[in-house]
Amino acid sequence: MSQQKVNIGLVQHRCTLNPDENVAAAIRGVREAARQGAQIICLQELFRSVYFCQIEDHKYFELAEEIPGPTTQVFQDLAKELGVVIVASLFEKRAPGLYHNTAAIIDADGTFLGKYRKMHIPDDPLFYEKFYFTPGDLGFNAWQTKFGRIGVLVCWDQWYPEAARLTALRGAQILFYPTAIGWHPTEKEKYGVRQHSSWETVQRGHAVANGCYVAAPNRIGHEAPDGGDGIEFWGQSFIADPSGQIIKKASVDQEEVIVAEVDLDVVDTQRTHWPFLRDRRIDAYGDITKRFID
Repeated sequence: MSQQKVNIGLVQHRCTLNPDENVAAAIRGVREAARQGAQIICLQELFRSVYFCQIEDHKYFELAEEIPGPTTQVFQDLAKELGVVIVASLFEKRAPGLYHNTAAIIDADGTFLGKYRKMHIPDDPLFYEKFYFTPGDLGFNAWQTKFGRIGVLVCWDQWYPEAARLTALRGAQILFYPTAIGWHPTEKEKYGVRQHSSWETVQRGHAVANGCYVAAPNRIGHEAPDGGDGIEFWGQSFIADPSGQIIKKASVDQEEVIVAEVDLDVVDTQRTHWPFLRDRRIDAYGDITKRFID
């Protein structure tokens, strides 16, 4: 394997009400991904708990912790032991009354490289994240790891081409999107196929538009922490290449690890042959900072 060829792994699993069980499942997934040769491994969004944002309940703030903190340390130790890069999505307690949906980026020697705080915070039925999370204030970034330069965005960020573009402009060769998304059971029959297709398609578009790899781990299982209809998470974690082609994809409902080899030289080739970054009219984009153009 040449220096520019890297194996990336995604961990897809169910979550329970017990954080220790969830962390143990994530650790098993990381170990399995490493056993299969993965060098950069990304966990799903908020893997330490059920997706509690389905309801607004102050008790769930007890799940939050500092970053770096105890769970980050667990994965720093694991990264160092296995010699792998880990992206870990956690509920961050920054200060009393100030919380974020945050991803920790850990290098292969266990070094804490930094964190990304989710910038776009949804407030939709069963996705009441604004109750819990303050919008990120660290901007869009990329980190040079032992195995490549990666960018990290989180779930709802997936729908925003601006987020992907700005992260790519930081030099990201791979965009990771830790995710927790699924169907409302009452809507699945009517809208399910198009909803999933939209989610997958928009991210494949980010890969094309930015000439980079995109990798999105998603959880599986049905979760209803309030006893209601809940959410049926649709899994289907995937890795797409810089032309938007899916090179590895997980199932809808099985706990699994997917690992794919990516060639980072392809990023340069793709961006040279499809020179979107070269041809951008940066002199004409000032209005993008406006909410709407009347």
